[in-house]
Amino acid sequence: MADDLNKLGESLKQLLADKVVSLESRLGELTLVVSAEGMLEVFQRLRDDEHLRYDQLVDLCGMDYSAYGSVTSEDGRYLRDEEGVNPHSQRFAVVYHLLSVARNSRLRVRVYAQDDAAPMLDSVQGIWSAANWFEREAFDMYGIVFLGHPDLRRLLTDYGFVGNPFRKDFPLSGNVEMHYDPELKRVVYAPVTVEPREITPRVIREENYSRR
Repeated sequence: MADDLNKLGESLKQLLADKVVSLESRLGELTLVVSAEGMLEVFQRLRDDEHLRYDQLVDLCGMDYSAYGSVTSEDGRYLRDEEGVNPHSQRFAVVYHLLSVARNSRLRVRVYAQDDAAPMLDSVQGIWSAANWFEREAFDMYGIVFLGHPDLRRLLTDYGFVGNPFRKDFPLSGNVEMHYDPELKRVVYAPVTVEPREITPRVIREENYSRR
């Protein structure tokens, strides 16, 4: 397995040349990081090159690295690492999981959006049609815009939803709540009435399992 990953890594470096930002082999998996500029050319080659043939997009997901490298205190607050610096220079990224059926090989590809305030990446829906709803989900949950997507709109939340629920700075209680108003006979939005609170789960110690 390690030999196969090493061979694949060398092939990727030769075929993609300057398009490779980094390439890491860890826990039996290979992760390729490429720049946003020219990403479509990279994915096209990954799919069409006869030595690679990653013809299936298994999954696509957004990532928010704003709290990456942090540890959590007992009260649930994020604490920065000793350096206090996020090791990722960009906040948002999209991770693509590819499968080559012919070669029985998997590859993870990560692309970082350059603008944290308005994260945007090219859509790969024209290369793998399975990306359509995956990109809509990442747009909905993280606010990442996929340029060239044929129908980019919310998928899991309703069209009037405010914010992006998977962002690290999104409040747990949300920004608004909705309910049916019997007088207006329609669904209405209102400010959130749930007060933020922390709930400590009950812990059952192993030594007390047999006690009644």
